[in-house]
Amino acid sequence: MSASTPSRNGELTYDQISAGRRWFILILASIGSSIIYAPAYLKAVFYDPLQKALGVTNTELGAVFGAYAITALICYLPSGIIADKVRMRTLSSVGFISTAILTGVYAMLPSLALLYVVFICMGITTIFIWWGVRYKLVRLVSKEDEYPKRIGLSYGIYGVAGLLIGLVSTAIVAMVGTNLNLGVSIYLWFLAGLIMLLGILSWLFIPKFADEIKSDGSGFNLSEFVSAFRNPVVWIAAISLFFVYFFYTGVTYTTPYMTGILGASLAVTTIIANIRNYGITLISGPAFGFIANRFKPSRVIVAGSLAFIVALLALMILPEKSSMVVVALILVVLLGFIANGSFSVVSAQLTEGKVPLHYFGAATGLLSIIGFLPDTFSSTWFGAIMDSHTDTAGAVSASAYQMIFMILIISAVLAAVSSLVLFFYLRNKKRAAIDEPSTPASA
Repeated sequence: MSASTPSRNGELTYDQISAGRRWFILILASIGSSIIYAPAYLKAVFYDPLQKALGVTNTELGAVFGAYAITALICYLPSGIIADKVRMRTLSSVGFISTAILTGVYAMLPSLALLYVVFICMGITTIFIWWGVRYKLVRLVSKEDEYPKRIGLSYGIYGVAGLLIGLVSTAIVAMVGTNLNLGVSIYLWFLAGLIMLLGILSWLFIPKFADEIKSDGSGFNLSEFVSAFRNPVVWIAAISLFFVYFFYTGVTYTTPYMTGILGASLAVTTIIANIRNYGITLISGPAFGFIANRFKPSRVIVAGSLAFIVALLALMILPEKSSMVVVALILVVLLGFIANGSFSVVSAQLTEGKVPLHYFGAATGLLSIIGFLPDTFSSTWFGAIMDSHTDTAGAVSASAYQMIFMILIISAVLAAVSSLVLFFYLRNKKRAAIDEPSTPASA
């Protein structure tokens, strides 16, 4: 069989896929990883309009997202297993198309009860079905020595895609003016159509890859999870991720703070929120990755957490005047840069701790379960804080945001401490390994 001829069952190897098609699949997976989660995380950019359009309280909006997060938490481990058992073309197309349908229901601004159903189902379609697609697809269209470069490029494409759809959201806000219900609905329909298109393209252009499905029964191995569970590096890295992810997601509350307290316009805050969430990733991820590669991820996280604390304290003591909006916007972008950069390298602590490759996947699963736990309660908690500090006119007081920001500062302190613990644990372990050969052997 020639290098360009597919196998009898239509499977293609890396060499049998054209370079153009490999690049298209890389871009598709990267764009998809940005857009498929946009509906579920819409409150990060559209907080005030979304809350008002849905007619829910801050607590209820947080609880709806909490339902998504709990579903996601349950699905992280099995998503890795299903990625080894089902073809990428099937998972990608089904994940996109089913999420697009749910986003269409979301665009109708349904009742609170139906919202819970939509978000729980999104937890299944975006995590159980699609979570394992991006990294495996990037690996399948890359040679082994190309993967680090390609996954870095994938993050760059992710940021560009998020920024572009963010600009669309800003245009919609400007177009509809005060009709927030219409603006939110139009944007969700736009996302639904885009995600549906990605699903169709997935089915048309993602091939059947040779050897993409494990047939030897090794998709689930309990001993791998036991090994990961017993490794202190995995636990310390997971705790570190928990606190880094907590302040990484918590920084989104600077959006309603800018509009409600500092009086920034909705259009301006939407642009800044998109830059903070996506645009800054183009710089922060590669920058923090380069530094972490030279100085170790644990050290970088300690430094990043401390820098986050300083920047957030500066925002907190800033006078609550409209004249301070420009300074506040700069600080918000800086906070996004630090939070995005710290989050992008936190999982690299597994490689810093030399977690063995044969249970690295299991370690990543455990890392995800613990590290992403804040999604299950932080939105509800912060929403309740905001509701308890809301006046009769519906305005949230500055004290609510000060309380939320203090919680984020405590989280950053604990992130720095946990990464510092990992750094000293690994240093002591290395010293012990050096000293061990010099110990006289017993007779």
